[in-house]
Amino acid sequence: MKNIEIFFADYLIYIIGIVLLILFFIKKNRLMVISTVVSVFLSRIIITEPLKRIINATRPNGEPLSFPSGHAAIVFAIAMAIFYFNKKWGIVAFIVAILVGFSRIWIGVHYPIDILAGALVGILSGIVVHLLIKLNPAP
Repeated sequence: MKNIEIFFADYLIYIIGIVLLILFFIKKNRLMVISTVVSVFLSRIIITEPLKRIINATRPNGEPLSFPSGHAAIVFAIAMAIFYFNKKWGIVAFIVAILVGFSRIWIGVHYPIDILAGALVGILSGIVVHLLIKLNPAP
């Protein structure tokens, strides 16, 4: 059973990235994929990484840089961005995001508050990017 949690916690995020890369080459999905990438960049690089340096919380296993969870920020940003373009797949993406977050707690690399904070950052990033797209529609 532990292998499933490790898969969700550590490797599923790469499969999601590969799927998004493939979807980018289908013209009707390009704006969704770009929105997703920008949401991930905003949540992980612009918000989460500086917060980790400022807060400097440790993981349950004693390693540094736990709060907020970067994995949670990424998967929830992806889910929120997809949700705006396709509700059905967005719900699936949110379920996957929840599984990733739960598995990060289960294998002992995050506290629940780390995941909740990362989820909040990811969701808010997806909302901000969506609002920016609505304000500046493509020609």
